[in-house]
Amino acid sequence: MTRFFFFLVGFGLTLIGCIYTIIYLNLTTIGYNFFEYVKFIIRRPECLIGIVGLILICFSIPKEEKDELHIRYFTKL
Repeated sequence: MTRFFFFLVGFGLTLIGCIYTIIYLNLTTIGYNFFEYVKFIIRRPECLIGIVGLILICFSIPKEEKDELHIRYFTKL
């Protein structure tokens, strides 16, 4: 249940970060070039929340457990 909670929180944070990143793309229409845009995005905390969300999602995904069936199907007999 806690993994599901962390997955949902991570998904929400990633969504917020991506939305702000897309919204700030409007800066390119007023004269910012791509490198100035990236420097601006790196300094904004609401855009960095997306990276934190991705980390939470990665930690909430369960690890693969090796069992007999898995080993049996992928080994040569």
